[in-house]
Amino acid sequence: MHVALWGTRGSLGSPGAETARYGGNTSCVEVRGPNGTALVLDAGTGIRRLGAALPRSLRRVDVLLTHLHMDHIQGLGFFAPLYNSEIEVHIWGPASTTLHLRNRLMRYLSPPLFPVRLRELPCQLVLHEVPCGDFDIGEFHISALLIGHPGPTVGYRIATLQATLAYMPDHEPALGVRQFPLSREWTSGYAVAADVDLLIHDAQYSSQEYPSHIGWGHSSLPQALAFAALADVKQFVPFHHDPAHTDEDLDRLIAEATAAVRPVFTVTPGTEGAIFDLGVAEKATHASTAPVRRSLS
Repeated sequence: MHVALWGTRGSLGSPGAETARYGGNTSCVEVRGPNGTALVLDAGTGIRRLGAALPRSLRRVDVLLTHLHMDHIQGLGFFAPLYNSEIEVHIWGPASTTLHLRNRLMRYLSPPLFPVRLRELPCQLVLHEVPCGDFDIGEFHISALLIGHPGPTVGYRIATLQATLAYMPDHEPALGVRQFPLSREWTSGYAVAADVDLLIHDAQYSSQEYPSHIGWGHSSLPQALAFAALADVKQFVPFHHDPAHTDEDLDRLIAEATAAVRPVFTVTPGTEGAIFDLGVAEKATHASTAPVRRSLS
């Protein structure tokens, strides 16, 4: 399983010299399977560069939205496959009790917010309400569960025979908990992340910032580390960085939080351009291996 980070910032794009290393684009992650199946996790501003880098031979791509807050769909209208009539684009998003996914996406992809309407896109567009449960896309087996964040929001667990990935960029499992974490069965998102090879998880705030943002749907770095430990993950990627945090801030915050708890798993800061290849060393045995990390060229 090939995993590439194209956007790691939370809430608002924040390009600039002070954020160049961790990146200023909002949430977008590419996942490619051993048979070539292409998934895109969220459609933040990072999806524009991802779309331009996809193989020209690709004839289907699936975009899995965790939720419809603006920073997770802002790049959707700039995703190149949407304008290619030869490509099937499947967009998956959490169901709402009030409006169909199409109606909710049309609020953005229509004037005055965007010049091209959803119905005018030339691609072969298919929309799916994400079920709370399991489904398959190509060689991927995917589980989607509701998690703690304002509005309908899901976390995704993505598996092949060789590897597992959990993706929860916006998640506040500590909400309403006096001492976090609770037991596994009472912790939001645990079933998504349990024993995965790679967890990409919300770590927006410092421990000092979190008390003034309770209920906003995000985690502090110590909470995210505690969640990763509870889930027994093999590697943890702090993600959805606050737009006000510079590269130097993030270096310091991640180093301090990690040193304080000395986790038994690997902590790899989420930087734009990072690549993880999961399960590559022991494919024949179907055993998970430590991810290989490099950067996009």
